[in-house]
Amino acid sequence: MTFGLRLGARFGGTALIGILSCLATQQGLSQDSASVSQQEAPAPVKFVAYNLKNYLKMDRRVGGEFLENAPKPETEVGKVVEFLVAIHPDVIGVCEIGSEADLADLQSRLKAAGLDLPYSEWADAADSVRHVAALSRFPFSAKDHQTKLRYQMDGKEFEFHRGILDATVQVNADYKLRLLGTHLKSKREVKEGDQALMRRNEAHLLRTHLETILKANPDENVIMYGDFNDTRNETPIKVLQGKFSSDTYMRDIQVADEDGHRWTYYWSYADIYSRFDFAFVSKGLYPEIVQEKSYIFADPDWFTASDHRPLVISVSPKNVEEGSPRK
Repeated sequence: MTFGLRLGARFGGTALIGILSCLATQQGLSQDSASVSQQEAPAPVKFVAYNLKNYLKMDRRVGGEFLENAPKPETEVGKVVEFLVAIHPDVIGVCEIGSEADLADLQSRLKAAGLDLPYSEWADAADSVRHVAALSRFPFSAKDHQTKLRYQMDGKEFEFHRGILDATVQVNADYKLRLLGTHLKSKREVKEGDQALMRRNEAHLLRTHLETILKANPDENVIMYGDFNDTRNETPIKVLQGKFSSDTYMRDIQVADEDGHRWTYYWSYADIYSRFDFAFVSKGLYPEIVQEKSYIFADPDWFTASDHRPLVISVSPKNVEEGSPRK
């Protein structure tokens, strides 16, 4: 005996019609709810932070030959493009890009390979060779690059060498993502002063700029990223994160590759693997981070492209209050 006949025998024809109608209504409501849920959950925005290792013209050794004012070798550029296309990000924040022409070259190559990021920002600070920049699928709605910052050390004045890229991405009508990109002083010793102290001073300048932003709007969706040339136990990183209990504390988005490794940089001279590249997010942005879709990109040929590995951070572009479930 079928289910319908059993119901008909037990409840009668009118009751059966009512039950089936109710079931159909519930099914329709369930489908409608699923449709609404899908509408409420926009596709995550994929952000990549990547030190490109001298995507610029400089004196360098290529294939055993010393070349003056040579661009990044094609084998290296090819791998950079290959990896970025494989990740297929919506927004890229890069370090060690050269001129605006170099940025346009990368942008053009990516487009030719199937990744169109038509909007760009480039911060021109004291370092005339290496810059921080960004490419985006979405337009930039504002910028406030900090390229003239200075600090005092041992009675001398120094410039924040690469400055701060500060650009806001308009992801959709209701959602903005503010990028703070930087590249702190390297660990290379210089005669002008202590490299570690230089990095600490630059970190203080970045932190000061960040606090100005967050005190004006504590809920601003800020991602602070780049090559910080220090590990998380060192003073510059602690300065940048701020006090844990404060509204301006920046959370470290800890990502790993498929093997669980978190290093992002390899210094071949010292044979050391380190985590120098970070992505810190504000209180307002943290609930929208999709941790399970954030990672360090890994490939057997990663070192051909750069001595750094890309960070991939996934963001759900819908404002969520802290403690609320992400839809």
